Amino acid sequence: MVRLDDINIFVAIADNASMTAAARKLDVTTAVASASLKRLEQELKTRLIARSTRSLRLTPDGERYLLHAREALAAVYAGQDALTQCRQTIGGNVSLSMPSDLGRSLLSGWLDEFQEQHPLVSLTIRLGDRLTDLYKQPVDLAVRYGKPEDSSLVALPLDDDNRRVLCGSPEYFAKHGRPVVPTDLVKHNCLRYSLGEAIYQDWSFHRSGEQPAIVRVSGDRISDDAELVHRWALAGKGLAYKSRLDVLASLRAGKLEIALSDFTGELAPLRLVCPHRLMISPTVTALREFMRTRVREYTSAPLTSNER
Repeated sequence: MVRLDDINIFVAIADNASMTAAARKLDVTTAVASASLKRLEQELKTRLIARSTRSLRLTPDGERYLLHAREALAAVYAGQDALTQCRQTIGGNVSLSMPSDLGRSLLSGWLDEFQEQHPLVSLTIRLGDRLTDLYKQPVDLAVRYGKPEDSSLVALPLDDDNRRVLCGSPEYFAKHGRPVVPTDLVKHNCLRYSLGEAIYQDWSFHRSGEQPAIVRVSGDRISDDAELVHRWALAGKGLAYKSRLDVLASLRAGKLEIALSDFTGELAPLRLVCPHRLMISPTVTALREFMRTRVREYTSAPLTSNER
């Protein structure tokens, strides 16, 4: 296979009409330049340059190949320039995976605003709660709760203080009462969430000075779609243990209320995940900062009575 370095040296030799001058320009030894030219000629199975101890000149095949060699180098350099410009510009297509509930309720609107600010950005959105394999699927970034299981992934914090909250509708509490301690949950219909084959049914709560309380809950509804669990809670079908970010709008509107407010739910940090640090372009950096700012503004508003 023809090597790009060999093409570059061949063009330099042709331009300078000298092996020594070409080697000096490219900061290599004359022996390296000579070996490179010989390797290229062997690969192409032809003599490109006729050389003697005093002079060298292009052969007819050399003349023909030089045109294509220049075009090949120009295309490579143009590609490098395009990548450099892309890394310096906020723009281009970004494929983004995000959770169903958070994506529909919050992130989709925020991303509309981001694209209004940066019209050169094109987004491909994939909604779903299953963990996306960033190496196998055509996804550049993923917004996800929790710490990635794959330590090779880069996780950029959006909200490391986010936690789960236990919540239900006013109608549910009026009909079934409100749990006072975590063990009371065994008497309630709990809306459970599944991820793959695993059902998230061990709910953890903590109160200052006490050991964490982990309760195995049960109920008549399970879904792998977090948004559906949210809808069930709004409809008064049971209690949900959800990310606060997912249900904050419903809490502020009084459609849901927090239970066990004396206890702290488990952490559910929100992060922007990408496969490698080399993928953190100006576009990714701008998107991360935009989303982190929106999360901070959204969560820092004064608490309502339903959130306390």
